[in-house]
Amino acid sequence: MAKIVECQLCPRHCRLKEGERGDCRVRVHLDGQLKTLVYGNPCSINVDPIEKKPLYHVLPGSMSFSLATAGCNLHCRYCQNWEISQRNPEELKNYNLAPDEIVNAALKSKCRSIAYTYNDPVIFYEYAYDISQIARKNNLLNVLVTAGYIEQEPLIELCQYTDAAHIDLKGITEEFYRDMCFATLKPVLDAIKTMKKQGVWIELINLIVPTWNDKDTNIKNLCLWVLDNVGPDVPVHFSKFWPTHQLKNLPPTPTETLTNAWQIAKSLGINYPYVGNVPGHEGNNTYCPQCGNLIIKRGGYSIIENNLTDGICNFCGKKIPGIWR
Repeated sequence: MAKIVECQLCPRHCRLKEGERGDCRVRVHLDGQLKTLVYGNPCSINVDPIEKKPLYHVLPGSMSFSLATAGCNLHCRYCQNWEISQRNPEELKNYNLAPDEIVNAALKSKCRSIAYTYNDPVIFYEYAYDISQIARKNNLLNVLVTAGYIEQEPLIELCQYTDAAHIDLKGITEEFYRDMCFATLKPVLDAIKTMKKQGVWIELINLIVPTWNDKDTNIKNLCLWVLDNVGPDVPVHFSKFWPTHQLKNLPPTPTETLTNAWQIAKSLGINYPYVGNVPGHEGNNTYCPQCGNLIIKRGGYSIIENNLTDGICNFCGKKIPGIWR
């Protein structure tokens, strides 16, 4: 009988015969062992504003060295990075960069953080883990941009070296995850709670897709889950959908829908709700929940006005949660 190797990294628990790849496309059973095909081989490297992640409560105005590999363990119908997330590594042009080379490049670029992003750091877990350890020694923050589809044991290990995470809470129902992402909801909710418990600064994003997760009940239930499980100070970003990949038949999310979600979140007690992908919307800005004053004004990915001093509101003295220096 052929030996079977079971992957323990994500909830899919792919069981692979010799030579078979997992659902993610990058983990393969070779010679009785599970091996990764993307270690040291990112396909995308950029220097981005931290606001692009988006992270609004982490070193505003700073730059983040951002990298990704091929592959993903989700298959979202609206994935904006499907050209890399739904491809095999050998189909792309990849760099050959060891973990220390990534850190050196980040330092040379005068970045204050490294973001593991574009596809999902779960896919290049070992690579991200090794980079993170070196980055921590060089006073760089480690930022995960993730869908949170990962098992608890490897997640807790990675949290040791993770400072902040942008987590994509795509919907609040099992049906949405099944039909839109070909995945399940519970592991994502568990990951959010675990990262919060482990002391990682977390911000959540919910891409509002017309006819799929745009009803008031969807928004309310998502906000109530956040309030009950991770608290009112976790920022929640409601982001505009643009037709792409397998959902080109749908219209972009109306601005009115995003404004409505932002207002619902505020009314329920979310202290830091945001609107994304709508430049100039007042929901791009940060307001002090105590005095109501504008404390960070944004224009696209740029900081136009900052009324915080070491995370303290200049108007009323309230401490605003986040990573500010």
